[in-house]
Amino acid sequence: MELRQLEYFVAVAEERNFTRAAERVHISQSGVSAQIRQLERELGAELFDRSARAATLTVAGKAALEHARAALAAAASVGQAVGEVTGLIRGGLAVGMVTGCTVTPLFDALAAFHRAHPGVELSLLEDDSDRLVEGVRSGAFDLALVGTASPAPEGLEAMTIVSERLVAAVPPGHPLAGPRRVTLRDLAEHPIVCMPPGTGLRTVFDRACAARGVRPVIALQASAGDAVAGLAARGLAVGVLSESMARAHAGRLVARVIDDAEAPALLALVWRSAHGPAVREMLAHSRRAFAGWGREPSRQTSGEPGPR
Repeated sequence: MELRQLEYFVAVAEERNFTRAAERVHISQSGVSAQIRQLERELGAELFDRSARAATLTVAGKAALEHARAALAAAASVGQAVGEVTGLIRGGLAVGMVTGCTVTPLFDALAAFHRAHPGVELSLLEDDSDRLVEGVRSGAFDLALVGTASPAPEGLEAMTIVSERLVAAVPPGHPLAGPRRVTLRDLAEHPIVCMPPGTGLRTVFDRACAARGVRPVIALQASAGDAVAGLAARGLAVGVLSESMARAHAGRLVARVIDDAEAPALLALVWRSAHGPAVREMLAHSRRAFAGWGREPSRQTSGEPGPR
C-alpha cells in the first residue's frame, strides 16, 4: 500500500468521479483507476460502487476513508515537523475564496507569502461560501475567505474581516426609498433580488426572515453584488446587500438598513485548528494586509464586495 494510492482513493471519494479526481491529482484517469484497483486487491475488497454514474463508496470504502485521510495527514505532518525545526516551509497551500472576489488585501497577502516562501506551491479556487467552509473542514483547502453568518463556523477558527448590516437597495423614487426605517415585512411586499443559497449574505437574510416569520418572494438571484445592484437599480426588485456593497452604487441606489435584520453579515478567513507552518505564515501576512482595511473609506466606494 502506497501513500499515492491513498491520495487517489481520497480524491475519488471526495470528487465522486474518477475523471475529476484524475484532474485534481494531475495524472490520467486510467492511472487513477489502475492504482485504485491495485489498492482494492491489496485490501481484498472493492472500495467503490462503479455501477452508477457517480463513484460512490461501498461499506468497505466508507470504513477506509477516514483512516486514509489520517494516514495522509500524518505523512504531511512529518514534513511539517522537519520544516518547523529547520525553519523551512515546503509543500503546498490551498486557498479558497468566494466567487467573484475582488478583495485585494487577500491578493496582497498571497503575493507577500509567495515572495517569502517561493518554494510553496500556491493554489487558489473560487466557490460559494458553504462549499468553501466544507472544503476547509475536509482538508481540501487550508484556509478560505468566506461570507458567513457566524463569527466562526463550527469546528473552525476564523478572523473576521468585515461585519456589516443588511440593507434594502432601491432606485430613487421607489416606495422604500422614502421611509428612514425599513423592515423585513416592508420588503416582503416587493419582489426581492439577492444572492443565492450557499452565500453568507443569503444565509443571514434567510435566518432573519425565518425568525420574524416573513416569507419574501425571491424573484431574482445573482452571485455578484454588482449584478444584484444592477438589477435593483433597474427597478426589477428590491436588492438585499451589505452596507458597503450598496454604498459602492450610491449614485443610483438608495440604501436603507433593514431594521429588524439585526445579525450582521460577515466576511472572514477560516481555517482548521490543527494547521501547519504554511497556514500560520499566510495568516500573519493576511493580518498585515487586512489591518484597518474594513475601516478605510476608500474601500467602501471601490466596488469591492462586502460579505457574500
